[in-house]
Amino acid sequence: MKASDLFVKALEAEGVEYVFGIPGEENLDLLESLRQSSIKLVLTRHEQAAGFMAATYGRLTGRAGVCLATLGPGATNLVTPAAYANLGGMPMLMITGQKPVKLSKQGHFQIVDVVDMMKPLTKYTRQIVSADNIPARVRESFRRAEEERPGASHLELPEDIARDDTDAIVIPASYHRRPIADEKAVAHAANAIRQARRPLLMVGAGANRKTCAKMLRAFIDHSGIPFFTTQMGKGVIDEDHPLWLGNAALSDGDFVHRAIEQADCIVNCGHDVIEKPPFFMRRGKRTVIHINFSGAEVDTVYFPQIEVVGDVANTIWQLTQALERQPHWDFSWFDTVRQHLEKHLDQGASDARFPIYPVRLVADTRRVMPDSGILCLDNGMYKLWYARYYRCRQPNTLLLDNALATMGAGLPSAIAAKIVHPQRKVVAVVGDGGFMMNSQELETAVRLKLDLTVLLLRDDAYGMIKWKQAHMEFPNFGMDMGNPDFVRYAESYGAHGHRPASSDEFAVLLQHCLDTPGVHLIDVPIDYSDNDRVLNREIRELSQAI
Repeated sequence: MKASDLFVKALEAEGVEYVFGIPGEENLDLLESLRQSSIKLVLTRHEQAAGFMAATYGRLTGRAGVCLATLGPGATNLVTPAAYANLGGMPMLMITGQKPVKLSKQGHFQIVDVVDMMKPLTKYTRQIVSADNIPARVRESFRRAEEERPGASHLELPEDIARDDTDAIVIPASYHRRPIADEKAVAHAANAIRQARRPLLMVGAGANRKTCAKMLRAFIDHSGIPFFTTQMGKGVIDEDHPLWLGNAALSDGDFVHRAIEQADCIVNCGHDVIEKPPFFMRRGKRTVIHINFSGAEVDTVYFPQIEVVGDVANTIWQLTQALERQPHWDFSWFDTVRQHLEKHLDQGASDARFPIYPVRLVADTRRVMPDSGILCLDNGMYKLWYARYYRCRQPNTLLLDNALATMGAGLPSAIAAKIVHPQRKVVAVVGDGGFMMNSQELETAVRLKLDLTVLLLRDDAYGMIKWKQAHMEFPNFGMDMGNPDFVRYAESYGAHGHRPASSDEFAVLLQHCLDTPGVHLIDVPIDYSDNDRVLNREIRELSQAI
């Protein structure tokens, strides 16, 4: 059998449905093998976008998404997606080509050491030097990418190896289960929660990955312990739940941090230090229980006293069985915090100013989007507003990146989300800065005939850094930029462009786009003038006044 055919059969054995990417001449044997397979090639306009799509596929399915690039510049364009997937806990396999390794035909033209380049960014990276090794390399790359903690893996397939013959056969995936937490560790954690006066639950990204929603909801309803989420933990539990205390969109100074200050035991489910800190630990103030698939990585801001390592859902189930509500638990302070939070979240939801006010934007988006609809956020100022104000009702319905926090991923992520969930409403929420880093993927969405809406928030600047600059009392410098006519820009790709003339028009227009087939872009000017006042001062002052 030809080696490239064997490689593709190994991918099929892993359940691969799509390969995202841009082939080069070094991939042509593999491309021909793909053409004759059941796997669909999603041709993108940039390798970076292909990597973001593959990572999002992995995030939503738990199975490694696959992307393809050629050698040299094609491979180097996968560096950012590799970091995006590895830091974000998204299983992904990157396949890159290479010049012949047995006989050089072009000297060092386009050659960089891709395997060495990928080592600090992946869980596993190898060059395939023998066709007979393909089954083992492919199986191991998927195993590494998908096992906890998920991340990126990489295989380099040189063109002369790809066309070799081999008698090797595919290695099927093995049956495996995640380890169960030690009973003594669970008992120790349960005892700490039992003895606490104000226990509090925090839900992080690890709970979102394996969809632990059912077990966590049962734990909360059974114990009555209030909860909050990290940005990447949003949606694991319905945020309309009466025990929800908000999202740690800010690292300190918010209403939820007043609850954290008073908690004497925090049950930390699925969070690790790669995500921006939801709160800062201080010695001696409280017991922190780490519940995750792997042990805690100790940091100056995170050093849990109790670790329960194993399958998260099973651990939560064991804790539910071990705990009963305690008469000495006192959640009155948390109730007070929740009342003030709810009042503040409603402020500005009907603000009529235009350009649109961020709280109004989020409120109208929530009102229009169905509970199962998916928002895919790029990275910008709006991420804080959506993380704090948008209430998720189902897991993985607000996809944001609070690990690498890269720009340019919003639109590719939305394309992948729509491919995975074709029957669900999907909206990419992007800023003008991040959108222009991968805006060419509009053509990909149009070519794939997707029903997709791009919500473009325009402030003609790099808004988040401008906000930080203002907070540091530096004058505005180096942040403002020009933009194309985004409506005409979208239409040039065959998409539908829209621009509301008032805040009242926005929700109606968004509903129209969701209901109308095709790719739609809504160009919405946004008013960020309250960024500093609300996020840096008002929230802090109101929460401190409780």
